[in-house]
Amino acid sequence: MLSAAKKEFIEFMMSADVLRFGEFKTKSGRLSPYFVNTGNYKTGAQIDTLGKYYAALVKETVGDNFDAMFGPAYKGIPLATACAGALAREYGIDKPYFFNRKEAKDHGEGGSLVGYKPVDGDRVIIIEDVITAGTAVRETVPILRGAADVKLSDMFISVNRSEVGTTPGKTALMEVKEEFGITVHSIISVTDIHEYLKEQEGYEAVLKLMEEYMEKYCIL
Repeated sequence: MLSAAKKEFIEFMMSADVLRFGEFKTKSGRLSPYFVNTGNYKTGAQIDTLGKYYAALVKETVGDNFDAMFGPAYKGIPLATACAGALAREYGIDKPYFFNRKEAKDHGEGGSLVGYKPVDGDRVIIIEDVITAGTAVRETVPILRGAADVKLSDMFISVNRSEVGTTPGKTALMEVKEEFGITVHSIISVTDIHEYLKEQEGYEAVLKLMEEYMEKYCIL
């Protein structure tokens, strides 16, 4: 059953041209009939709305039981920033945020992290856009663990694509949980997108492609 909030979020992504339908090559090399590009959010109202969706998910899953939030470069940077602002504004949860540079800075304060400096024992949540094969997570975890002995227990994303990872029979999210102990929470899933399209007119061709793709790559 598609909730009103999930339907709203799907329509919000489509209105921002973030959720698109066609043929797209994902980071994992698969040809997907839909694509989520959070790089297409570009207005103040859009990032404000997006921050509220992420903040609501953080509030209902972990509440204020964490020390800082991390946004992996590049797309995670505005996501973590917007989420931090919305958490403080909407729920009075004022937590620090930080992100990484792709290239370490060799002048000024140096280093590859910007914003909050994590310390041993910190519980850090990760704010990211999507996970397809888990590649980005495997790049992110060493950066965080290299900075301090942090606890990484939860990650928040826009869309759970529910796709098989590198191990047959397991989704990328299952692998992330097994490999790093991180539980991934998503605002919506591929199943929600599929349900939404079934309720609309004019998406018959896309639905057929999505169903073929889901059968081939998804574990639902």
